[in-house]
Amino acid sequence: MKEEQLLQNTIDFVKSELKNAEGGHDWFHIDRVYRTSQLLLKHENADGMVVLLAALLHDIADPKFHDGDEHIGPETAKKFLVSQGVEQETIDHVVLIIEHMSFKNSLDKNRASFSSKELEIVQDADRLDAIGAVGIARAFNYGGFKNRELYDPNVPPNLNMSKEEYKKSSAPTINHFYEKLLLLKDKMNTDTGKKLAQERHRFMELFLERFFKETGIQK
Repeated sequence: MKEEQLLQNTIDFVKSELKNAEGGHDWFHIDRVYRTSQLLLKHENADGMVVLLAALLHDIADPKFHDGDEHIGPETAKKFLVSQGVEQETIDHVVLIIEHMSFKNSLDKNRASFSSKELEIVQDADRLDAIGAVGIARAFNYGGFKNRELYDPNVPPNLNMSKEEYKKSSAPTINHFYEKLLLLKDKMNTDTGKKLAQERHRFMELFLERFFKETGIQK
């Protein structure tokens, strides 16, 4: 199968699977990560097909929407790629990326490590979509989806969460900025990712300054 056809088939599959997804983890999120991965690829030496397939399939079954099941996503991606006749080496690499790219997995000190340039690219693209204006919109969209408070001064951010604490957290959405989003700038892997993260990070800082000013709370 030609690469162009494989990518189109993958796009069609992902669109179908995510047609009723929560707004922060829908097809448009995938498309942004896909396009940002293409941008990062221009500046990195990596296997482009692995990067693009992983970008398209990385949230095919996010554990947050499947009772915390971390296996369904990689298994769904693997089953699809097998159906497309993709070579095993590529499938294995894509699955490893999906299994290791999540922020919460970085909180698991006992997790076996895996690294590749392809993982770095897709991880950066995904993290860039979690910060800046889009990141702010996604955070509050998910918070609304989960019926969480915007902010509660009596619930301080937990800056030392374990992976399980992170997964079970129901803290106000503002806390998420301090527990994850503001940390992502310094977790970027690629030079291009680091540069793009700077401006988006600053925008979040300005938003929080304005938020606390309007609430009358000094932060």
